Amino acid sequence: METKDIRNVVILGHQGSGKTSLVESIALTAKAIPAKGEVEKKNTISDYTSEEQKRGSSIQTSIIPLTFDNHKINLVDIPGNDDFISEAIGVTGVVKGAVLVIDASVGVQVGTVKHYKLLKKKGVPTFIFVNKMDKEEVDFEFLLEEIREKLGKNVISFCYPLGHEKSFDGFANAVDLKAHIYNGKECVEAEIYPDKRDKIFELHNTIVEEVAKTDDVLLEKFFNGEQFSMQEIRDSLRIGVLRGDLTPLIVGSATKNIGVQTLLNMFVRYLPEPNDLKPLEAHDENGKEKVVPTSVDEPFSAYVFKTIVDPYTGTINLLKVCSGVLHVGDEVYINGETQRVSMLFTMCGKKLDAVNELIAGDIGAVTRLEKVKSGDSLSSPKAITIFKPVKYPTAVIFKAIVLANKADENKLGPALAKMQLEDPSLEVKRNNETKQLLLGGLSDSHIKFAIDKLQSVYKINLTTEKMKIIYRESIKGVAEGDGRYIKQSGGSGFYGVVKMRFEPAEENVFAEEVFGGAVPKNYFPAVEKGFFEALQSGLLAGFPVIGVKGVLVDGKYHPVDSNEQAFKMAGILAFKDAYMKCRPIILEPIMRVKINIESRYTGNVLSDLNTRRARIQNIEEKEGGSQEIEALVPEAEITDYVTQLKSITQASGFFNRQFEAYEELPDHLKDRVIAENKLI
Repeated sequence: METKDIRNVVILGHQGSGKTSLVESIALTAKAIPAKGEVEKKNTISDYTSEEQKRGSSIQTSIIPLTFDNHKINLVDIPGNDDFISEAIGVTGVVKGAVLVIDASVGVQVGTVKHYKLLKKKGVPTFIFVNKMDKEEVDFEFLLEEIREKLGKNVISFCYPLGHEKSFDGFANAVDLKAHIYNGKECVEAEIYPDKRDKIFELHNTIVEEVAKTDDVLLEKFFNGEQFSMQEIRDSLRIGVLRGDLTPLIVGSATKNIGVQTLLNMFVRYLPEPNDLKPLEAHDENGKEKVVPTSVDEPFSAYVFKTIVDPYTGTINLLKVCSGVLHVGDEVYINGETQRVSMLFTMCGKKLDAVNELIAGDIGAVTRLEKVKSGDSLSSPKAITIFKPVKYPTAVIFKAIVLANKADENKLGPALAKMQLEDPSLEVKRNNETKQLLLGGLSDSHIKFAIDKLQSVYKINLTTEKMKIIYRESIKGVAEGDGRYIKQSGGSGFYGVVKMRFEPAEENVFAEEVFGGAVPKNYFPAVEKGFFEALQSGLLAGFPVIGVKGVLVDGKYHPVDSNEQAFKMAGILAFKDAYMKCRPIILEPIMRVKINIESRYTGNVLSDLNTRRARIQNIEEKEGGSQEIEALVPEAEITDYVTQLKSITQASGFFNRQFEAYEELPDHLKDRVIAENKLI
């Protein structure tokens, strides 16, 4: 198969829209499988993991390659659940075609809109497949209007349904003006029903108008009333699809294989070849930008878009060959070093088929490469190419992991590392101050899924508890303190006396203003060490203290009993003596959040943020009637925000967060924070 004959197509849609069933129907129609599996029977090729079969829905990316009309089509089935949005983000960066599946009985759902916006943002030519047209109470005219209203007026129906509900038996193709009728086994061509002809010709004329817009010659031909040839129509429609000006819509039923043959034909006719459209952003080892044409004549380069950890095979990296040819035995450059590719595969569901090479434009898998993960680039050592990795969403909610059995500690670390390889949106961090091991995710259910996997797959018994907020202490006033550490017990003792001044500062810093040798210079470092040690635990609640300048101003020493330990302890005592006189305060972490919502929810979101002590920094209008609200919010106020935001926005809103600064905690909250930490 040549590069020009490859199509990489991602199947997206809201959870439950029938993506996996459609993939089964496409594979069966293309004769890639002998029989169609069913989600309910847990025997589909793409949902093959035990977790997917248990849930009855996809949770990770699956590749199904097939051959149709002398073309290789790599279908990429991804989860519809928001918790696994990183799968969609990773895949849409490397494919150049997509099918957005809509459940006709439900209509446009939250996931439908999110996926469509992602595809438009990535510039991926898209078809819409309206599935389940045989369900009850489906009103196609109403549904089409809803789709065009929520997804855009560039959605053009290429067909019109024939029959209704259980009697739905096919559709009329408004491009080639032919009917496709389901006979109980397959769709066969037929004449358009007389009562549907006016509607079909109306759709056909709409399509012809869109064709005319693609070329000045065709536009003149259109105004002159001349007929377009079928080849002119198809060529022009392809141009419109590639530009993103057209989003073709077809109807069907995955369970009855209605519309599937037409969809396959459209993959070949209208979707771009691998070298069409804009190539991936890349640079060389020196950071200089470079263009990488998708051609076998170019040096080899590839991008890893998904990592799978298999209990038997080990780490499997799914990659898109962006240029050149990758052979078994090749030396490739990865992350600053060269490794040898010992095995190459194409992957169909869970099945790995060994191959000798992968050409530009194709999707395949490699194993036995060390320290390779999603977002990494592979290239020829003689022409190093590094592709810009996609940005995955960051964790917005954290839970602390509590092991039921300490014996599982040795298993937990490797298990979490493997899960992070598969899901870049999972975050693991250990808080040394609170002694908590934190697991972060995109939602409460995302974390719950990860916990379930730790228990069921890795056999680790654990529970979770609330994340503790990391506060700080500081001072607002200036005060002096005396530190006296004098111990005499016969022989050499301890003698260190200091007077220190403490004042607010940008950062913790030590200085001295000693005159006349009251404290010898060789003891200054000991006093400084005591000062910084004292800062590790404030006297309000035991939090580390920041923003303090400690100045050594005076002191006394003994020629025999003074030593570094004595002056270190004196520095600690001086800090404790002055601390409560310096008007100590509690500081709380402030997060900068960027919240993406539909404009209609702006008022409710702003009202909720107001109850969380947020300070709005900016509100920016985005494409498609959405807004981005940027705000500074105390971390303690957004530990559960992802759940509340979904409730307010009917699951359409999302946000990212990052640490901004520490700021003073209001007085009315200080006592509660101190009491909760039980250190006063």
